[in-house]
Amino acid sequence: MYSENAWKKYTDKELKDLFKFNDEYIEFLSNNKTEREITSYSVKVLEENGFKDLKTLTSVKAGDKVYAVNRGKNVAAFIVGKEDIEKGLNILGAHIDSPRLDLKQNPLYESSDFALLDTHYYGGIVKYQWVARPLAIHGVVVKKDGTVINVVIGEDDNDPVICITDLLPHLAQDKNTKPGTKVIEGEDLDITVGSMPLKDEEKEPVKKLILNILKEKYNIEEEDFLSSELEILPQGKARSMGLDSSMVLGYGHDDKVCAYTSLRAVLDTKETERTSCAVLVDKEEIGSVGATGAQSRWFENVIAELISKSKDGYNDLMLRNTLTNSYMLSSDVSAGFDPLYPGVFEKKNSSYLGKGLTFNKYTGARGKSGCNDAMPEFMAMIRNVMDSNKISYQTAELGRVDQGGGGTIAYILANLNMNVIDAGIPVLSMHAPFEVVSKADVYEAYKGYIAFIKDIK
Repeated sequence: MYSENAWKKYTDKELKDLFKFNDEYIEFLSNNKTEREITSYSVKVLEENGFKDLKTLTSVKAGDKVYAVNRGKNVAAFIVGKEDIEKGLNILGAHIDSPRLDLKQNPLYESSDFALLDTHYYGGIVKYQWVARPLAIHGVVVKKDGTVINVVIGEDDNDPVICITDLLPHLAQDKNTKPGTKVIEGEDLDITVGSMPLKDEEKEPVKKLILNILKEKYNIEEEDFLSSELEILPQGKARSMGLDSSMVLGYGHDDKVCAYTSLRAVLDTKETERTSCAVLVDKEEIGSVGATGAQSRWFENVIAELISKSKDGYNDLMLRNTLTNSYMLSSDVSAGFDPLYPGVFEKKNSSYLGKGLTFNKYTGARGKSGCNDAMPEFMAMIRNVMDSNKISYQTAELGRVDQGGGGTIAYILANLNMNVIDAGIPVLSMHAPFEVVSKADVYEAYKGYIAFIKDIK
């Protein structure tokens, strides 16, 4: 079903299932906007579906369902297959971080009778898109005694929201002559959070009222910002989009749409011949670095632990063989063809909303720099499985050659000598506060991921 419009094939029942699945995705996207929130959600639904924490088990056998968590920001879910694990795993790997604004460690200040929060943007945002729109605060504050305070401000209907103010067009003559990357500078992305002074307070009275509110509602002191992780995110729920409700508008489709469909694929699979896995990682938007990024040794260590608990004895060669014999879909989104900007795409090699799961043999930039270039033998296996299961799919590159480019976690896992290819969903307005995907593509990705973990051998 290569490069065909998926909407044309659905029966009435299939359409009903498709819209139901997307309603569930919209609820997930609306309620889980950060890496920690997604990890907590994942553990909850995994345990509800019979998965057990790998750390609590002394051994695993075929049919067992287990999971592992790393630092509250990574989760991996496994169904132990009937085959010897050393023959390899079928892996779905997605990232759960998205472009946003982070609060600095000393963020709160007062200027001209306003209280503001200083930010540092995270990932490839378009800065001018973040001004003059309602924003919310999500994250954690950790007290010196180790107490973790979960913070969500702005999402409840009774909550106030915050925003970054913008200059009125009447006074923007100089500003409007700047290039798009300079219209809003990074240091100008400060959040307005208050304007009411604390009575009978002479020095920084507006800031002190905000501190009083934080203390009263959340038991947060100013110095607690030093050990906090607070993200500024677009406020509001994901919504159906279009008069036909064929699309989803929401924050963080990149890459939460692939994370959700990957997780659901494992949750909804009863058993597999090969051990299957969905792994959700952090920090992709800034290079997959750090202890929770894909470059961490954590996932490799979890597989080593799984091997040691499923076989008599363990050695490093078993781990190397397992990785070499594994197949992986790097479940990450692709740039959907936008009819408003056709000049940056090469039409024959672009992904289109409504044509299903998108495979990117390579990403990277210019001369394929920084990409994983998947083996054609692996692509042939993928084609066979997708066609056998009547999955709508397409292939694409990330725009015209020399126009730009981008990367995923694919090359990192390929460095472990496993077969990896990018497989995700086309997105419009990628990295904007609200992105757009097709409900058909979401559903085809879910079905395609199930087909991959069950049938790739």
